[in-house]
Amino acid sequence: MPDPRGLPGLSRRGFIQGASLSAFALGGGGFLSACGTSGAKVDQDECTSTDLSAKEREISFSNWVGYVDPVKAKDTSTLEKFEQQTGITVDYETDVNDNEAFFSKVSPQLRSCKSTGRDVFVLTDWMAARMIDLGWLQKLDHSKMPNVDANLIDFLKSPRWDPNRDYSVPWQSGMTGICYNSELTDPVMSFEELLTRPDLKGKIELLTEMRDTMLFLLLMQGSDPEDFTDDEFAAAIDTLQGYVDSGQVRRFAGNDYVEDMQSGDIVACEAWSGDVINLLGGGKYKWIPPEEGFALWTDNMLVPNKAEHKTNVEELMNFYYDPVNAAKLSAWNYYFCPVQGAQEEIGQFDKSAVNSEFIFLDDETLQTGYLFMALSDKQEQDFQSQFNQVMGG
Repeated sequence: MPDPRGLPGLSRRGFIQGASLSAFALGGGGFLSACGTSGAKVDQDECTSTDLSAKEREISFSNWVGYVDPVKAKDTSTLEKFEQQTGITVDYETDVNDNEAFFSKVSPQLRSCKSTGRDVFVLTDWMAARMIDLGWLQKLDHSKMPNVDANLIDFLKSPRWDPNRDYSVPWQSGMTGICYNSELTDPVMSFEELLTRPDLKGKIELLTEMRDTMLFLLLMQGSDPEDFTDDEFAAAIDTLQGYVDSGQVRRFAGNDYVEDMQSGDIVACEAWSGDVINLLGGGKYKWIPPEEGFALWTDNMLVPNKAEHKTNVEELMNFYYDPVNAAKLSAWNYYFCPVQGAQEEIGQFDKSAVNSEFIFLDDETLQTGYLFMALSDKQEQDFQSQFNQVMGG
């Protein structure tokens, strides 16, 4: 069983698809005024950062739970290997549970050009785009991470929000679908089943990330999540409200839905693909792409302003883009691997992972995933507000 400290999280979770991410357009600062961060943009010419990497061989790293192999496992941890090879000590924290919650945690410092106490953190595409738009991130030096340029898969190389990967490096990607406990319930094959079956009433959870959950609500009513109207979104919100009011949904959760599955408080939920293998251990816990379709997303390593060890972080990024190290990581967390060449190396760590549909998605599968439509600033604020009202109700 994986390290019990980890519960991978992510909606992280914006959505990606296509030969590049150019289709993923965002209203970068869209939700800012709703979050109380209107006017939070930083002038990067004035907010400069000092790199102390040469004399301070350390990194403070914030990530989602369940996203790295056990940190303290002697002679098997990728982070331990990194520390041994580089002499850089990593203070690793799993304090990212939800994009918006983490944004709220660090925004007071970043909008004021102050240190967050972190050298690198991992957030989903749409949140990474927001932070780039705000000027809150440091530009990366690609000359210090040749493995990234050589081995980043084409699918992830050029998102519209960071076409040259100047500010972001993918950590892992994955899929959003359904997890159910096969010992406590019959198979749950669709989102409609999840939200309508009487035997599941009060025993399911949905994700707190608006894009994750509403993508499926839109699909359920026959709308295209990549091209929908305000009225279609409002209708999907009304439908969701009905399921909440009926008691079908126990609560909305971040990564902590894993704990509720383990305790038996719920028997099925909206879930991220890798969690079912690396946190829940597979077996009785089944993950499936719903009959309506599934969502694809990616999470990115980002260096915030005032972080003092950027060069050390670039060494970390370069390390994890070595195909052997990437393979070892993926053999543990079972997320979609962004590193070319890892599939050829993964057999030495887990022979059953060589052809895993979780780790190595073929082009045909990638093309069947869904995006969430690019939103204007007004839509971002309005849609998130409507979703928050349902969660808070």
